Amino acid sequence: MKGILHWLKSSSKMKRWILLVLIGIILTCYGISKILVQKEMEFLEAGEVIVVFVIGFTFIVLGLISLNKRNMELFIEATDDRLKHGKNVNVQSLIFNRKIYDRGPKIVAIGGGTGLNTVLAGMKRYTDNITAIVAVSEYGKRPSNSRQELGTNLPFDEIKDGIAALSADKNGELSDLLNHEMKSERLYGLKFSDIYYTAMKEIYWNNTDAIEKSNEIFNIVGKVLPVTSEEMKICAELENGYVVEEKDKIPEIVNEKMTQINRVYLKPSNCKPAQGVLQAIKEADSIIIGPGSLYTNIIPNLLVNGVSKAIKESKAIKIYVNNIMTEPGQTDDYTVADHIKAIIEHCGEGLIDYCIYDTGEIIPEYIKKYNREGSDLVDQQINSPELRRIKFIKKNISTIIDGKIRHDANLVAESAISLICNDLKYQDKENDPEYVMLNAKLKSDKRINKLKKEKAKIDKKLGKKGIDSNKKTKNKKQSKFSNKYSERIKSIKESDEKYKKTHTQK
Repeated sequence: MKGILHWLKSSSKMKRWILLVLIGIILTCYGISKILVQKEMEFLEAGEVIVVFVIGFTFIVLGLISLNKRNMELFIEATDDRLKHGKNVNVQSLIFNRKIYDRGPKIVAIGGGTGLNTVLAGMKRYTDNITAIVAVSEYGKRPSNSRQELGTNLPFDEIKDGIAALSADKNGELSDLLNHEMKSERLYGLKFSDIYYTAMKEIYWNNTDAIEKSNEIFNIVGKVLPVTSEEMKICAELENGYVVEEKDKIPEIVNEKMTQINRVYLKPSNCKPAQGVLQAIKEADSIIIGPGSLYTNIIPNLLVNGVSKAIKESKAIKIYVNNIMTEPGQTDDYTVADHIKAIIEHCGEGLIDYCIYDTGEIIPEYIKKYNREGSDLVDQQINSPELRRIKFIKKNISTIIDGKIRHDANLVAESAISLICNDLKYQDKENDPEYVMLNAKLKSDKRINKLKKEKAKIDKKLGKKGIDSNKKTKNKKQSKFSNKYSERIKSIKESDEKYKKTHTQK
């Protein structure tokens, strides 16, 4: 009885839908009674009865749907903590998000560094079922004295960055905490994450359990797993036969010897995968490899015993996200095809079904900055008979963040989710709840991104008009090239002037 009375409160907003259902029942009953009472009907009377019946039936359906929807909203309002910590939160979006995240596809992301964190940040908008698999190695780098005293034998940099990327924290506070460098002289060279994980290891006795429990403690979306619980060293063999065993020295030695990397391998060579890694790959709906450093983040993960085999045997959609820029001392002059060939040469075929790569439409002045550091756009050459089984998808997935060329987290995620939706459609699963909700979310995000781009264009045009109206300019006709690239030319000139000034001062 209390529950029924609660429905009748003004705050519940249920009475309107109950009234709609009642009106629908009355109209439907009226239509049915007319049919039963009158034996003969004129055409207009019959049409009137049909219209009344249809309207009544429609009211009943709409009222029942709205009642169920409002009932769900009341449940979310009573149980969802996000409403307590946020103002003007859309309850309907919370219902949708809760469903889609819990039922979302199982994603495994393999890599490391900024590239992997980009994928994680984008994918967590679509699903809670994310597993990040990262390399754990410092490539022979000597730890600081304070770190040696602490006894941390396994580096956690990639782990903590993955956890920060999958956290619900939008202000970067968790990342700031984990990356905080201790100021005490005795703790010099240590970050808070080093101390935290050392304490976790002492409590749970091994690194894998410590990391797994950390996923729960930080309440992240999905989980982060080390590719192996053993300390591995990544060695690079150059084309001239020289072997490099330290990550920081690879680019330096490659440039010094004027050669390229021939292959990378692990020491010890029989590194076993950490608990849960192979199982996550086996159960995945999609496996995303990259972006990231080809020879120090991506391939080393795939070289751990059993990982490549598990990916090949998995029925998941295998997606490789190619790097936008080359890496000095690692992938100089590499094309899209060269990146994939390197993976195939190390691990064999069957690891990649789709390759997503950028269009390369980046503002020239940013590319010029990278050129000065020895980096360039990855050549988009993909014509190779070895890659005929791979489907290539060319998309504008780049963005500029803090003056650096980066993958756009949202666009990369949208591209991957589109492939998953297409696969579900191919399997005739259009009516599957996962497909319906995932596809709806994808369309919604695409529409929002389109509106944002249109707004940005309008703002840009308005800004230009405002500037032009304040300036007295001569009525000279400019070329199409000048009109289109005037801002870029101006920016290039400014960067050249700054470059000249800094070098003349030196």
